[in-house]
Amino acid sequence: MARTLDSKRRGPARGEAGSVVVFLHGYGADGADLLGLSDPLAEHMPGTAFHAPDAPEQSVVNPMGFQWFPIPWLDGSDPTAADEAMDRAASDLNAYLDSVLAEEGLSADRMVVVGFSQGTMMALHVALRRTAEVAGIVGFSGRLLRPETLEDEIAVRPPVLLIHGDQDEVVPPASLPAAAEALQAAGVDVFAHVSKGVAHGIAPDGLSVALAFMRERLGLET
Repeated sequence: MARTLDSKRRGPARGEAGSVVVFLHGYGADGADLLGLSDPLAEHMPGTAFHAPDAPEQSVVNPMGFQWFPIPWLDGSDPTAADEAMDRAASDLNAYLDSVLAEEGLSADRMVVVGFSQGTMMALHVALRRTAEVAGIVGFSGRLLRPETLEDEIAVRPPVLLIHGDQDEVVPPASLPAAAEALQAAGVDVFAHVSKGVAHGIAPDGLSVALAFMRERLGLET
């Protein structure tokens, strides 16, 4: 049974939004860490609700934060246990996305999933294997997990925007072209942006590119 994810929301009154963005935070952070992005985005995305869940597990390295699954080379966890935790988190996230759509009264094509770091790993893994296609996926500073199984398991092909800083010392910048290659091989349209001089984070230029992508995918362009 899927675990219920604690979540925060900003935007129009429930039932009044015409689109929804879900933020998936990185390892050791929490939903509030990314929900702040709704402040600069909201004025350019009228009628959009923003949701940001906390990952299901307390972080091993930061007890004040959360993790989607353990990362063996960071926390010394068992690789098999980490794989099992990732599968369980994928089930949790699937149920969460369903609950958000039901809460807002929207179909999947009115949703964009935005991930950062480990959140990007979850976004790419889960959203491409769901039965209903979301409007798009935005992945900051992440990587594609289990690329070898993607072509067999992919169920839908929403467009994907990958954004990465070229000075990232946490998730190597080479993760972007590696993910793009595997996604394209599976028939996914991939767009990419490299933020110059940026480490492991979200820079203004990357957020601007993400905003343009989301507005286009959700039909919010004027």
